[in-house]
Amino acid sequence: MEIPLDLIKKLREKTGAGISDCKKALQESNGDFEKAIEYLRKKGAATSQKRSDRIAKEGIILAKSNSDRKEAAIVEINCETDFVARSDSFRNFASSVLDVVFKSKTGDLNTILQSSNGSSTVQQMLDGTTASVGEKVEIKRVSYFNSNDGFFCDYNHLGNKVASVIELNGNTADQGINLGNDLAMQVVAMNPISIERSGIPEEKVAAEKEIYLTQAKNEKKPDNVAEKIVNNKVEKFYQENCLVEQEFVKEPGKSVGDVIKAVSKETGNDYKVKTMVRYQLGETLT
Repeated sequence: MEIPLDLIKKLREKTGAGISDCKKALQESNGDFEKAIEYLRKKGAATSQKRSDRIAKEGIILAKSNSDRKEAAIVEINCETDFVARSDSFRNFASSVLDVVFKSKTGDLNTILQSSNGSSTVQQMLDGTTASVGEKVEIKRVSYFNSNDGFFCDYNHLGNKVASVIELNGNTADQGINLGNDLAMQVVAMNPISIERSGIPEEKVAAEKEIYLTQAKNEKKPDNVAEKIVNNKVEKFYQENCLVEQEFVKEPGKSVGDVIKAVSKETGNDYKVKTMVRYQLGETLT
């Protein structure tokens, strides 16, 4: 019998089972919703039933570049407890998702859920992992990148709560890869907003200026003094939040831009950061 899509979606929301499993359950149950739930529970595909309202705030972040560094991906997989996040089954699932991202060459979550890694789709693996660990498990976000004229480096911080991907233009000389690895670590450690000043929204800078000006006025500073204070604080804001202006964590006293120029001169490359992505566990998505 033909099963309405709305009924399939309703069963999926109720049970947490995959779309194909829900469709089959309704077909086997002749469209009877409650019997379909029973069918899924017996099959083991509905063990995530009623977990949709739970909060999956733990999990891991994984970032990876492929062997020739022309592709990179980063994923956040969530669960309910740190105990599960550290389990082999959960980590194996996260690693499998990352492999499928490279295979699918997309960061579109719906496409990835329907893509397979061998005999099972990611949605089926997700359902199986949920059943195995007994907690709500979800793929929160995924990003995939490829480069024609550059290369990628990544950094996974100990514990996999934060990770980053960096793309540099130029060739993949050893010094360039070392630079990229260092910059990926810099991004994780210092959490820059943008690669350079032009990447920070004007409204963000304007909001900072307004704060600094209000602070100066509250301190009864003369207008000319207040203006200097605002300008100085804006400069500091840029230095703290633009990657190339930040102090390099491995060599205090040097900026990231200074280090990039030094390696570029040494190798004969003009290295520039093209892409910068940082995932931290539990971030609110905008």
